[in-house]
Amino acid sequence: MAKDAVLVEAVDLARDAAVETAGDDFMVGDHLSTVVNEDRLVTHLFACTMPGYRGWVWSVTLSRAPRQKVATVCEAHLVPADDALLAPAWVPWADRIRPGDLEPSMVLPYIPDDARLVQGYESTGAEDEDAIANWELGLGRPRVLGPDGRADVADRWYRGSHGPTAAAAMASASPCSTCAFFIPLTGSMRLRFGACSNEWSPDDGRVVSVDHGCGAHSETDTERGATQWPDSDPVFENEVATPVEPDPEPEPEAAAEETPEHVAEETSVDDAPETPAEDVAEAPVAEASSEDAPVEDAPAEEEVREPQAD
Repeated sequence: MAKDAVLVEAVDLARDAAVETAGDDFMVGDHLSTVVNEDRLVTHLFACTMPGYRGWVWSVTLSRAPRQKVATVCEAHLVPADDALLAPAWVPWADRIRPGDLEPSMVLPYIPDDARLVQGYESTGAEDEDAIANWELGLGRPRVLGPDGRADVADRWYRGSHGPTAAAAMASASPCSTCAFFIPLTGSMRLRFGACSNEWSPDDGRVVSVDHGCGAHSETDTERGATQWPDSDPVFENEVATPVEPDPEPEPEAAAEETPEHVAEETSVDDAPETPAEDVAEAPVAEASSEDAPVEDAPAEEEVREPQAD
C-alpha cells in the first residue's frame, strides 16, 4: 500500500489536533510513528506525557478526498500501546469476592450449578453420613457437600493454621486426638477433624485436625522450675522433748538492795511512834501527797521526842 505524501507530511496538523484533545501542550510528546491504514487514510502517533499514563499514545487519524491536496482530521484520542499500564479486566462481583471478604451485611448470590454440592435427597452410599439417604419433606437439606467439595474442604483445613503444620501443633507434646476436649465431627470428616472445646486453648470453638495440638492439652504437664525466692533457714522437726529451765528467782537480799530509798522511807503510819496531841499541833503539817516533795524536806520524824516523866 503506497504512502500518501500529503497525509504523511501533515505532522503539525496532527499535533495540533492532539494538543486540542489533551487540553494542554505539555501532555503531548514527540512524534513516534506514522501508520498507513488505507488509501488516503493515515494515523500519526505521539507520546503521552500525562502523569499516570505510562505507555499510552495520542492517536490522530488524517484523511483527504480524491484529487485534493488538503488533509482533514478524522479523530484524535488517547490509546494504549503494547507496554501501556492498564487496569485489570472487569470481573463481576460474584466472581471477584474471595474468602474472608464477606461482612455481616453482605449476602452471597445463589449458585445454582455449584460443583461442590449435590442434591441432598439422593443416596450416595452408606459411607457418607453427610448425605441424606432417606429424604423427608421439610426435614432434609436441598443440597449437601459432594465428594469434590469434601475433598476440597479437608485439604484446605489440613493445610491451614489448624492442621499438623501449625506452629502450635509442632511445639505440642501430644496430638488433639488424645485430648479430652477434642469433640470428633460426625460424618465422613470424623476420622480427620474435630472441634476444640477448651476455653484455655487458642483453637477453642474451631475445627482442628486429629494430629493438631497446642499447649492446653488435658493430659500433658510441665516441669516445675526452681523458685527464685531466697532459701530460708532450715527447720528441724523431731519427736524428742527438749527440757526448758525457768529463770531463777532473785534472792531476798538482792531484792532489798534493788529497792529504791524513797520506797523504803514510805513506811506505814502504824510503825511510827505515838506523838502527844500538843506536840502534834506544833509540828508542821505535811502535804497530803509526798510524791512531788523531795526526800530531804521530810525531817518531821526526827523532831518527835519522847515525853519525859515527872
